[in-house]
Parts: sequence; C-alpha cells; structure tokens
Amino acid sequence: MKLTIRASGLSAIMTDGKGKDELSVGAKTYVTKAAKEFIYGYDEKVSSKYMDKGIRCEDESIALFNSVMLTSYEKNTERRENEWITGEADIVATNKIVDIKTSWCVTTFPVLSELGEDKGYEWQLRAYMMLWDKPYAEIAYCLVNTPDDLIGWEAPSLHLVDHIPRDLRVTVVQYERDAELEEKIKVKVAAAREYYTQVIHQITNQHIY
Repeated sequence: MKLTIRASGLSAIMTDGKGKDELSVGAKTYVTKAAKEFIYGYDEKVSSKYMDKGIRCEDESIALFNSVMLTSYEKNTERRENEWITGEADIVATNKIVDIKTSWCVTTFPVLSELGEDKGYEWQLRAYMMLWDKPYAEIAYCLVNTPDDLIGWEAPSLHLVDHIPRDLRVTVVQYERDAELEEKIKVKVAAAREYYTQVIHQITNQHIY
C-alpha cells in the first residue's frame, strides 16, 4: 500500500499548501486519484496526439539531438526506484541526465531556453538526478516531422520541418542538482503517503454497509 511517486508526476505534489498544510489542493487531488486506482485496481492511462507523437518520434528526436550535439547517446531502458520516487530517464550520460521532449509543431517549439523552462519538467529532472546520482540534467526540446496521420487538419507547413537547419531544431534547458530541493521532495512524499493512507481508510470505511 506504500505510495511511490513517479518522476513524471512529481510536480503534482510539490506545490505548497496554505498555512501549515504540507499538501496543496492539487496535490491532494493527485493523491486521492492514486488511492482510488489502488482500491479499484486500475491504472488510468492519459493519451493525446501530442503524447503519441512523443512516443512514436522519440528515436528520431534522439538521433536529431545526437547529430546536433555530436554525441552518440542511446535510449535508456532502466527504471530506478529509491525510498521516495521512481522513474525511467531518457538518456543517462556520464555526468548528466538528458530528457527528450518532442515538440508538437513549429509553433509549440521553444526557440529560447527560457521559453522552455517548465516547473513540471524541472521536478521530473530533479527526480532523475536523485535516482541516478548525477550533478546535472537538461531538457532537450526537439523538432522533427509529425507523422502524417497525426497532423489532421493542421497546416502541414507547421509539422514538416526537415528543411529547417538541424541546429535550429534543438533547444536545451539546463539544471543543476540541488540538495535542498531534494529534501523538499522527501518531505512532500512523506506528506503524500500519510494522506494516501488516510484516503484509503476513508474510502474503505465509507463503503462498508
């Protein structure tokens, strides 16, 4: 019944609650959903065309990143777990983690690093740095062609991008490991677990007739 937080969902519990409450309303909603999934025995999979492109074009994005950065990284397939979190990083290098984000189209591609800063992604990378004991991590936004069947009614010119120079199709956002933020992760996970146990008991008790 122990709750382990996935790196991809870590940001959901990291916002601060009001007053002395460790968990925000959004964090409690996330934990309540996890408790419901446990009690009812299901795992809801969220899907969208944006996520579909990310999955289907991941290898192409990694190849683009390697060609621009003159590296030869391969997709990591190892999942790690510690006492608080679990996750599967995209690329594990000697001293850093690289997380590949495949942009939906030209208009959603962040052309500047500051435009690619995202708290959700940042917490995900901090989880990976913690799990793999790496001092640095970076998000690599990659712009590659969208599969024809996903483009739909959108203008193909926004999705067919091979004519754009490769170095203009990769934007990197860098992060450095932070021990204080990792301590905050531990505190938030502990609070989430306490609330998770509480919700499971509430669900069980309210359905005994």
